[in-house]
Amino acid sequence: MMDACDEPDCEATLRELDVFLDEELSDDARRSITAHLDDCPDCFGAFDFHAELKQVIREKCRNEEMPADLLARIERCFSTDFDGDGAIG
Repeated sequence: MMDACDEPDCEATLRELDVFLDEELSDDARRSITAHLDDCPDCFGAFDFHAELKQVIREKCRNEEMPADLLARIERCFSTDFDGDGAIG
């Protein structure tokens, strides 16, 4: 889904999705991304996926104990070191 976005605005939007969803952007940056999402179905699809994934993870973490390897699997999916241990996975 994300591969369909190859315009500079798409790349910038996709890079900022997590901070956008966490409401950690300036008002101007937030307005810019919102305008882009309104006009770009590919980026909106990526946004929708990320928003739903964050919600599912939030609910699962609140309601149940996180399985020991869940964070490692999530890190591998996004190629991101979320727990700051210097390793992905």
